[in-house]
Amino acid sequence: MRIRGKSAAEIFDSVRAQVQSQQLLPGQGLPPVRELAAQLDVNRNTVAAAYKRLVAAGIATAQGRRGTTIRGQGPGEQEGALPDSPLVDLASGNPDPAWLPDLAAALHARPYRPRLYGEPLINAGLEAHARAWFAQDCPAPFEVDLAHGAVDAIERLLGALLVPGDKVAVENPCFLSSINLLRVAGLQAVGVPVDAEGMQAPALEAALAKGVRAVILTPRAHNPTGCNLSARRARALSRVLAKHPHVAVILDDHFALLATAAYHSVLPAGTRRWALVRSLTKALGPDIRMALVASDEATSRQLRLRLASGTNWVSHLLQDMAETTLGSPDAIRLMSRARKDYAVRRKRLEDALGKRGIACLEGGDGLNLWVPLATDDQAVAQALARRGWLVRHGQPFGVHEAVPGLRITVSGIEPAQCRRIASDLRHCLG
Repeated sequence: MRIRGKSAAEIFDSVRAQVQSQQLLPGQGLPPVRELAAQLDVNRNTVAAAYKRLVAAGIATAQGRRGTTIRGQGPGEQEGALPDSPLVDLASGNPDPAWLPDLAAALHARPYRPRLYGEPLINAGLEAHARAWFAQDCPAPFEVDLAHGAVDAIERLLGALLVPGDKVAVENPCFLSSINLLRVAGLQAVGVPVDAEGMQAPALEAALAKGVRAVILTPRAHNPTGCNLSARRARALSRVLAKHPHVAVILDDHFALLATAAYHSVLPAGTRRWALVRSLTKALGPDIRMALVASDEATSRQLRLRLASGTNWVSHLLQDMAETTLGSPDAIRLMSRARKDYAVRRKRLEDALGKRGIACLEGGDGLNLWVPLATDDQAVAQALARRGWLVRHGQPFGVHEAVPGLRITVSGIEPAQCRRIASDLRHCLG
């Protein structure tokens, strides 16, 4: 590596050119600021400014004492099934199709009325449903908006509230799509450990002391661990956040329609910028691409600029289908059965693992269960694959480094499979 330049712009261009020509590869460290400044005979602030611009552009990642490294430019690992795999797929993160309502029935139940530019962005009936749903969990006053799923909502919120290079606190291990969107947006993820009660309050306080500008937090069914915020933990987090009223708080309650756990708010009274995101995709199907967003008025105004009529509004046809389905007694009963079924499948797997002496994060929610490991989780996942199982190991979920563990999707697992995978995992662990 030979970095050239006398100005921040020239140093930036030199590094970018070497990344584009693959002379600098993902994970490769850049020289310390002091060292490069001496080498180029420039002020340290000049090198620091160049590095900051590289981070903001998504070319490099600032890792504190570990220095600045070249960032991987690939799309990152994604959720979803591998349709051609011969393995039993317990890695997809998908809901069970048997519990998804028939959205086509909504088209027959409600005739479609064409909408034109300039009409309200959200159906009146759907907004009324959302307001009633959010009212018990949100500080008043609040506004309601729509986005194309939870990930889209979070991406737009971050784009409205932050600038590239800002630090964002996230759970560690973290949801795959959150890691990917932060990388693409040029934001710096700061990992905060989680346990069975959710994000750890002292670790969040330490992250906020590093200059974090926003916090993304999952109150229920955290992906990948499945953990839920306890009431005690929510109060502790609220006390921490109360000391930082300027920090934006984004709550990703993606499993709200199917959650068995109660919702516990972490929003302190003085929070200025906040948003509560509730996706419809786990209950109505990933293809519905819709999430409801409650937020303070200022955040809502900025979000609406990114969802304006004529550019990115959520299709009113989809809104009609969602509104009709959410009000359907048949669909409500189906969601109730799905909620119970997912909980039963999770408990069966927890029990099967427990009988083999394998610890997991118990009592969680959602479609996934987490098995923490103290060994090479990738080797364990590969050993399970040789026995016919496809699971996710912890590396893709780590914010900066791997969190050893396995994520097992429970949404379609059968009782016999619970016993078999527990036995096979015990064998793989020795």
